[in-house]
Amino acid sequence: MKKILLLCSVILFASMSAQSKGKDYSNILKSKNIYEINAFLRDAHPDDPRRTILKPRVMDMMKEYIKNAAPGDMRVKQMQDWLAMLKRRPSTKISFDEMNAIIRQKQIAKYQKELQVGQAAIVYNPSAPQNVYAATAPVAKTVAAIPDTEASEFNMLMGENPTEHKNKTVKILNSLFDNDPNAKECIVMIENKSDCNIIMRMEGIGTTKYRLPVPAHGDNSIVVQKGDYLFTSIVCGAQYASQKTIQKAIIVALGTSKSK
Repeated sequence: MKKILLLCSVILFASMSAQSKGKDYSNILKSKNIYEINAFLRDAHPDDPRRTILKPRVMDMMKEYIKNAAPGDMRVKQMQDWLAMLKRRPSTKISFDEMNAIIRQKQIAKYQKELQVGQAAIVYNPSAPQNVYAATAPVAKTVAAIPDTEASEFNMLMGENPTEHKNKTVKILNSLFDNDPNAKECIVMIENKSDCNIIMRMEGIGTTKYRLPVPAHGDNSIVVQKGDYLFTSIVCGAQYASQKTIQKAIIVALGTSKSK
């Protein structure tokens, strides 16, 4: 009877896990894939009995991968980070607050470095009218060059003088360190995953407006007044628009690479 109950429990947990995430983990015990097992540990119910088998297995697999990795393998650091997390917790899943803290610390390190060297750490290619491409068909099978009407404006915004850049950097750092929920301002980070330089425009109530240049495959941040904003941009010829209520630090990611 106990064996039957145990079997039912295993089937129940397997069903709950798969259904809750929409993934089929019915054959996960046979898996030899680090990423698949790691995903299962993040998705599965905390009491799923398969965890006791798969967690030590994937940790051994990660150690073996690190041991045999070629010099310069970029995945080694990721495996090391995962191993460190699995030693402390059931999976590599992190909460939104933890992710926000990680991003915050990276931003702090970035802007502290900029403050020390006295210039922006962003490496980018200046915009030119001929370097923007847009899809010419709904299925995006063909692309055509179109004029970049924001090229000169983007280059101007990126060309801050040392004093302007220092003032902006200090303001961003103060916002990153400020955890006061009653603060009137907060930071907005824009992540540009596209192949094109962009300008993110943020229009609030009345004359409250901001514009932030973001290089292709890069990010940039700005401190804004809390409130309601219309975010607009042109991403490789495509219009982007979204209404957002800013009451705390946020990250907006947009665009996908066409070169990959």
